[in-house]
Amino acid sequence: MGHSPPTLRAAAVVQAAEAALVLAATVLAGIDTVAGRSYQTGSGIALTVIGAASAAGLAMVAAGLARASRWSRTPALLTQLFVGIVGIYLLQGSRLDWGVLSVVLAVAGFAALLAPPSLRALAGGEQTPPEPSAPAQPKQTAQPKQTAQPKQTAQPKRPGQATRSKPVGQARPNRRRSARPGAE
Repeated sequence: MGHSPPTLRAAAVVQAAEAALVLAATVLAGIDTVAGRSYQTGSGIALTVIGAASAAGLAMVAAGLARASRWSRTPALLTQLFVGIVGIYLLQGSRLDWGVLSVVLAVAGFAALLAPPSLRALAGGEQTPPEPSAPAQPKQTAQPKQTAQPKQTAQPKRPGQATRSKPVGQARPNRRRSARPGAE
């Protein structure tokens, strides 16, 4: 948690608070199910189990945010979206206590996640330099590429059909390349 920026730690706190909110709602649903106030006992049990699993998932995402794990960005953003939607729904249903809290948490979560330091940390922009444990090895020169094979042009399928002007297998010049090394 010491390697993540303050905005990302704030996002982790918001995510953990949302996990606690879902867990509280799950406990209330479980109490209602046991007391017989659920519409059907089976649906009350299912709602309680789904709520507990969701709270556990949200807590895992909060832990991932605290460690600045790249995988946690998308689930955290989707959590903020869903919590905001549920908060608006609760406000429309005159549940101001849960609705205001949900909307405030969603807005704070979005702000913390979309802050530039958080985006850099979750995109891998704030990488710590490697520890100097061993002397630097000289870089190996790249192996020479094999000579290119003669390029073949595509044959027309029908008489009178024009041939392709570009050789088969040649990449388009405006094709976007991946920024990741080795991902071509």
